[in-house]
Amino acid sequence: MADTSIEWTDTTWNPVAGCTIATAGCTNCYAMRMAARLEAMGVDKYVGTTRKSGGRAKWTGKIVLDPGALTIPMKWKKPRKVFVNSMSDLFHPDVPVHFIRKVWDTMASTPHHTYQILTKRPDRMAEVLSGGGFAVLPNVWLGTSVEDNRVIHRLDHLREARAAVRFVSFEPLIGSVAGAELLDIHWAIVGGESGPNARYMDPLWVDEIHDLCRKSGTAFFFKQWGGKNKKAAGRTYRQRTWDELPALSI
Repeated sequence: MADTSIEWTDTTWNPVAGCTIATAGCTNCYAMRMAARLEAMGVDKYVGTTRKSGGRAKWTGKIVLDPGALTIPMKWKKPRKVFVNSMSDLFHPDVPVHFIRKVWDTMASTPHHTYQILTKRPDRMAEVLSGGGFAVLPNVWLGTSVEDNRVIHRLDHLREARAAVRFVSFEPLIGSVAGAELLDIHWAIVGGESGPNARYMDPLWVDEIHDLCRKSGTAFFFKQWGGKNKKAAGRTYRQRTWDELPALSI
């Protein structure tokens, strides 16, 4: 059973904590709010990772490595889809390569799980993984976030990364991505921003992505419309739910 509310995964695993705002898609990042709550609850690895600014939690840029978390997936006997670093970015520039390699070792030793790594820094991901010690693991999916046309170049960097499965998260979708090329991208997740300061997602932007997916053969997963009350807005698109997953034979 899933232990997270994220529709496209079963569980989260956070060997790294903390991050830095990169682009407009980060403005209302849920992980900043969650990190502030966890610090207030006394969870040590989130201490100092956020600060209050304008009444809201913001990343400070502090990155915390948690070696103790590296063995957690080894304790899960049943196969799970695992979202890696929902509270950080494994390819943040302050995460050292030797620690990324340890994360890789854990994933290699637990082939019954499927790991989903999402980064806003696919250029560093491609660079790091081109080095020694990083085999292409069939149970590891590599992805990047793209919120609008200003960052669609991330898809080019993602294509440079050697991976069994590549995916893109168009979330929070805050603008058109009509210029995106989904060649060799196996899965697309689409979602509107949620929370008290959620920005609008135009249904036409979703239509554009759906059409791009059909053109390229990319699996289409519609996560949510978002808004202040995401449950009320739902996740129905064109009178149905879309929970497509990438073909694992890729």
